[in-house]
Amino acid sequence: MLFTVAIAANAQKEMSPYSKYGYGILSDNASGSQRAMGGVGYAMNNGRQINVMNPASYAMCDSLTFLWDIGLGFTNLWSKEGETRSKAFGGGLEYITMQFPITKKIGGSAGIIPYSSVGYAFGSKLTNGSEAREGLGGINQLYIGAAYQVIDGLSVGFNASYNFGTMVNDTYVYTNSSSTTLFERVIQVRDWGVQLGVQYARTFNKKHRTTLGVTYTPAKSFHGNTWGATYDATADTKVDTVGYSSLGGKFSSPHSLGIGLNYTYDERLTLEADYTFQNWKKAKWRDIELFEETAFNNRWKAALGLQFIPKLRGNYVQRINYRMGAHYTNDYITVRGNKVREYGVSVGFGLPSNFTKTMINLSFEYKRRESSPVNYITEDYFNITLGVNFNEMWFWKSKIR
Repeated sequence: MLFTVAIAANAQKEMSPYSKYGYGILSDNASGSQRAMGGVGYAMNNGRQINVMNPASYAMCDSLTFLWDIGLGFTNLWSKEGETRSKAFGGGLEYITMQFPITKKIGGSAGIIPYSSVGYAFGSKLTNGSEAREGLGGINQLYIGAAYQVIDGLSVGFNASYNFGTMVNDTYVYTNSSSTTLFERVIQVRDWGVQLGVQYARTFNKKHRTTLGVTYTPAKSFHGNTWGATYDATADTKVDTVGYSSLGGKFSSPHSLGIGLNYTYDERLTLEADYTFQNWKKAKWRDIELFEETAFNNRWKAALGLQFIPKLRGNYVQRINYRMGAHYTNDYITVRGNKVREYGVSVGFGLPSNFTKTMINLSFEYKRRESSPVNYITEDYFNITLGVNFNEMWFWKSKIR
């Protein structure tokens, strides 16, 4: 687990110039199977897939089952700024989660998931030289959660997390006289967080099932430190440190609300619609000298997802989970007063194992990110996520004959 945490905390998962604003590109904690369905999950609770998006789902964990879910992501990016075009490739370990029964009505989960990611590198011309900008890092969440089935169909749950990570934004200025100056901003987060969730499911005529899911994450002040520094890169010496301070009271995360409605027919057809709202306009952010001013916009996301299994006990092709989805996001980032939006479509497959309940989840996503009404940079993504969901009967008691 320690080895996995170390890899996850250092994996480079983002490579967008938009990630230099705020805390970077935010994650919605969707697993590989959920990404193939547009990133829905607030109302999912089938018990065979780990659903960190709504901790109330842990109560559906089978009393004999232990689940592991490990996800790897690979991204190909095409970007355009004016007449300049570029291409990049990246990837790494996305998440690792596990789910286990505690009692007959209580299930638990733990793991590490991303909160945000920063990664970019680009340059531009200046009057008497040039500049290059680089950024890396992000915030990770090491979480543990539990859920309780209050009555048949109703469950409540929570996730408690330790949030940690460092985001570094560098600006190198090269003059025609061969001198180089580095302006660096560092945000170091050492914090905690909590998410609450509830799900209510009803079954009609044995084969029809609907589930309503709601999650809430309260706003809170971030903890950690931030500072800016100036270096004479030519002489490899630090010139000055500016704005060193704690994050408390100056930086914060917003209230976040998620709601989803799920319909399942005969355990073979699943449809879900989700909506997320985060009031980032009220979140605190203190700018540091020598860096651009940062302003936030309220973030909202709408997503639709579908999953279809031809036959639960047919041949191999009939038992494959076929998935598709779409989403639209009005992001929290603003660029010189312009909103940033993202939209995309996805497809994927859940490939069952012949001899165990383990599932290999493969998803393919196309996304576009751009600013509006003035479009500074257009980014087109093709993402592949490979998730392996290990389903083991760890708590099965063998009979002695």
